[in-house]
Amino acid sequence: MPTRLRIAVNQIRERINLRIYDSKIAVVRTLRYISVPLSLLSVAALIVSHGYALEPSETALVDILLKTTIGFYIFKYFAELFYDFSPAEYVRKSRFEFSLMLYMLVNIAAINIFNFELTAAIGNLLEVKRFDELFMLLVQGYFLVFVALELGKASRLLPQMKLSPPALLAISFSLITLLGAGLLAMPEMSRLPNGLSTLDALFTSVSAVCVTGLSTFDIATVLTFKGKVILMVLIQLGGLNFITFTSLFALLANPGIGTRYKSMLQASYSAESLETSVQLTGQIVRFSLLFEAVSAALLFISWGDQHFATVGDRIFHSLFHAISAFNNAGFSLYTGGLADASLLGNVPLGLVIALTVVLGGLGFRPIYEVFSYKALKHRRSNPWVHFSVNTKIAVYAISILVPLGALLFFILEQHGTLAGQSPAMALYHSVFSSITTRTAGFNTIDFGAIGLPTLLVVMLFMFIGGSSGSTAGGVKTSTFALVFLNALGTIRGRKR
Repeated sequence: MPTRLRIAVNQIRERINLRIYDSKIAVVRTLRYISVPLSLLSVAALIVSHGYALEPSETALVDILLKTTIGFYIFKYFAELFYDFSPAEYVRKSRFEFSLMLYMLVNIAAINIFNFELTAAIGNLLEVKRFDELFMLLVQGYFLVFVALELGKASRLLPQMKLSPPALLAISFSLITLLGAGLLAMPEMSRLPNGLSTLDALFTSVSAVCVTGLSTFDIATVLTFKGKVILMVLIQLGGLNFITFTSLFALLANPGIGTRYKSMLQASYSAESLETSVQLTGQIVRFSLLFEAVSAALLFISWGDQHFATVGDRIFHSLFHAISAFNNAGFSLYTGGLADASLLGNVPLGLVIALTVVLGGLGFRPIYEVFSYKALKHRRSNPWVHFSVNTKIAVYAISILVPLGALLFFILEQHGTLAGQSPAMALYHSVFSSITTRTAGFNTIDFGAIGLPTLLVVMLFMFIGGSSGSTAGGVKTSTFALVFLNALGTIRGRKR
């Protein structure tokens, strides 16, 4: 921009700032006060619309309320942009929110001016017959993102509550578990006449948030599509830690968070510094979503002759299993898991899930050090820089435990569940079982038929679990390694 023009623009902006200065605080505060009850009302309406069978008039009322709320969010954002003394800096700090608002405006303008529906093209791609349903689904998705951003702004108040990271973690898990149980208990979430019982809904919610994979009923046949979506979201929140998500949206809504909040993140992630803890929040989510997306894409092309009603159904199955695998949850949309008759012999599918489980159980810090371009570039320019101790333990543990478990499984089950299998398939089942028994819970064979010696090995591997800072459970490989080395040192008579 030419110097004279820039000076002229700055002068105009200064005059505007002087004019709006007196009303800025009142306007911004009023908009924020309105957003809280409006958001709560819209969320409640959205939950009711998906949880219960509504009349067409009631559904239309909910749609109007959601569109009105989104319109308010758009108006609120651009009003805050106008009242900000440095609009360019405001946009730079809220790039994600600005992109969403701009897209919504363009989408609305395209529909009302050019009568062009982008959702129609998406509907054709996903073989969705009713485009209006897809549009409302997208509108509700946008709405939830806007609400999440507002919650992100509100989460800046967390440090003022003076809660320790463990207490905040316990509270966040308790709240999301109770919310998940309430959602799963709604009639539209299951195919049961009266919906899930309170106990079944609570157990399933706890199992999903704690990514254990246990259930008191057949997930594949009892839950509806809506119920499976809720289950998938609970798995994602539990696997990546609910605090990570609230921290992410806080950073998106306001990157300049305080030092106390950074200290809380540092304690939660065991990060080396305050700035590292903030950077790690975004890295955790980016790497997780990236690996899950790649896994879902590979699963999409690995289903083989498996028949799906629509392409959208195939996409959902791929995404659900990718999220379940990366978060080491073990939930499957098939009655027999990966040992279901329709999936027998699908080796590519099993290998993709096994690799996804390994990455999820590796830990976020090792994933960053091994796969991050920035970390790779840093080590290339500084050859003396080595992996951290945590990363070395995680990699060594996988390199030792997976082959060891596969060998034991192959030997112990060769006359049991692996009887009649070709050597290649027996090896495949052994490796897959060795990977998933440590915490994931997927199965390609009937685990109810394995022998007692194999069961003892499985219990040991479940006790060990995955790496520190990962989505896996167990006592963690680092803890087991320290105990093992300490015991070995004691046997050898070493004091250290």
